[in-house]
Amino acid sequence: MEFDCKNTRKTRQRQVVLETLKETTAHPTADELYEEVREKMPRVSLGTVYRNLEILSTCGEIIKLDLGEGKKRFDARMDPHHHFRCTQCGRIYDLPFIPVEGIMQEAARMSHFKVTGIQIGFEGVCDACLGNEKKNTKEVMQ
Repeated sequence: MEFDCKNTRKTRQRQVVLETLKETTAHPTADELYEEVREKMPRVSLGTVYRNLEILSTCGEIIKLDLGEGKKRFDARMDPHHHFRCTQCGRIYDLPFIPVEGIMQEAARMSHFKVTGIQIGFEGVCDACLGNEKKNTKEVMQ
């Protein structure tokens, strides 16, 4: 989908989608964000939310994440950072940015690639789920 970002009209729906996304650190899916937007704009359609998320991500105002779980998530935090996905609870956490110059330099050396961005995602088990594992193990042992 091609957009002329400079000449794309700024709609009230798009503004509410962006503001709602900026209010959370949960990295919601379009469906999850739709539920939040509907609280502010009850008549908004799911299609409108999807369409505006695509426009916002294409125009570089938000990040569309594919963290290997079969659904896209969205992030309004635009500073460089990485993501961690808990494989047990599914929560997404922001991680501090760690420079990856070596990877970028290697990709740039490959003449048939033009690197326009990089996303590094980590997965594992979060502290909360690790705590639950330890708690459940203690209960079984008693």
